Amino acid sequence: MNTQSESPAPSAEYAGWQKVVAKYSQPSTKKATWQLVNSFAGLFVGWYLMYLSLPIGYWLTLLLAIPTAGFVVRIFIIQHDCGHNSFLRLSQANNIIGTVCGMFTMVPYKHWRKSHAIHHAHHAELEERGIGDVWTLTVEEYMQAPRWKRAIYRIFRNPFFLFGLAPTISFVVLERLPLNANKEDWRGGEKASVWWTNAVILSMIVGAGFWIGFGTVIAIQLPVIAIASTAGVWMFYVQHQFEHTYWEHTEEWDYTLAAMHGSSYYHLPPILQWFTGNIGFHHIHHLSPRIPNYNLQRCHDENPMFQRVTRLTLLSSLKSIDLTLWDEEKRRLVTFHEGKLSKMATA
Repeated sequence: MNTQSESPAPSAEYAGWQKVVAKYSQPSTKKATWQLVNSFAGLFVGWYLMYLSLPIGYWLTLLLAIPTAGFVVRIFIIQHDCGHNSFLRLSQANNIIGTVCGMFTMVPYKHWRKSHAIHHAHHAELEERGIGDVWTLTVEEYMQAPRWKRAIYRIFRNPFFLFGLAPTISFVVLERLPLNANKEDWRGGEKASVWWTNAVILSMIVGAGFWIGFGTVIAIQLPVIAIASTAGVWMFYVQHQFEHTYWEHTEEWDYTLAAMHGSSYYHLPPILQWFTGNIGFHHIHHLSPRIPNYNLQRCHDENPMFQRVTRLTLLSSLKSIDLTLWDEEKRRLVTFHEGKLSKMATA
């Protein structure tokens, strides 16, 4: 299997994929129920153990926050599948479960579902950047941008901000606001879902605060959501932001190529693959979002056509951290320094 994708091949290379994925797109009530049980049970047990660990030492509490955050990530994957109406057969069941999951992931279900749908519809389309993706400029755009915009972009793409501060700020603060919402979002419930989710989260915090103390609640929940949000942002980032990814202008954009070349196969150790709900098979997910997370690996393993993609490991994925600009000439992501050299060479 290639560790680095070639130049985008004709989408005919994946002809017939719709028929292939059909048999994997059938939800399983048994698998979904078991996933709900072990994910929520793991989260509740993790919270309880963190509470018991406080008298022993906060260092132990922080250690326990890591697996506890893993269950939050796993619950988000369930919410994610519900948003694609793929977790269970009934749409109403998906919406109910997705809404409940959002109260524990701190991500309003319907509001997030809409922005994520936009991400899937226009992923890797240069003219449609801005909603549900990581802010990415081309080399040309960056070089022509005013100094203040370049400075903001550099701060945003700095790893300390992007993977340190931004995830917690996003999940704790920005998700509390109906950003990018309009009047029509009231009818679809997207805007209301933000306020209802906020009300439930506030109720849980207040209830738990009066029960065990507000300081205790913060000491337990803050590291959990910080770790979970950072892991979530990293997963989303690395599955699209790698050197030989795919970006194209609207007139040349191809849905199949955007999925297969613009999304990576993140090959993780089994325990991390379990906690992240198989989302590492991101190329298949983008090709067919109706495949439940618990069917993604089988789809990948049984079909060689889905194995001709960029394969990243934990080690190789770290190389993506410094890639910041899309070079339209070289058709790959480059560093700020490479972007500057590229621009000088074509000047």
